[in-house]
Amino acid sequence: MSEHHWSWTSRATFPSHPGAHLPHMQQMLEQLKTLGWDGRDFFGIEVALEESLSNAIRHGNRLDESKRVVVDCKISPQRFWLRVRDEGCGFEPAAVPDCTADENLECPGGRGLALIKAYMSRVEHNKRGNCVTMEKFRSANDATAPLCRPCERAPSPQE
Repeated sequence: MSEHHWSWTSRATFPSHPGAHLPHMQQMLEQLKTLGWDGRDFFGIEVALEESLSNAIRHGNRLDESKRVVVDCKISPQRFWLRVRDEGCGFEPAAVPDCTADENLECPGGRGLALIKAYMSRVEHNKRGNCVTMEKFRSANDATAPLCRPCERAPSPQE
């Protein structure tokens, strides 16, 4: 199999304070738009970026500004690849409770991981649990796919 041709690649390192990831995240999103990503795929990548980067800062490095987050990203018109590594002690992804289980619906944890898994084509964590690699393959006809189904209008009292 031949090596994939990436249109844009980057590596960024930033400290672990809230919002430190936003400039690089914005740069990645702009590159996606430039390469024609939109619709549900773009939205899913945006969610996965926010969740993975903010999780590395908050949960991985515990807002310790002496610790860094390293982000590697590759983008092409058909493929998005991201690796986020923090300096924290890691975690066991399988131990995170299912946020959709009835007993966990009001618990705040696990939603970000669930969203990442839902939107990305592939998600892997390293053995230590301080690095996540994710990939998204562009969907066919994504520009025409609605982000959500339109709600049906409730009947008025006169109907």
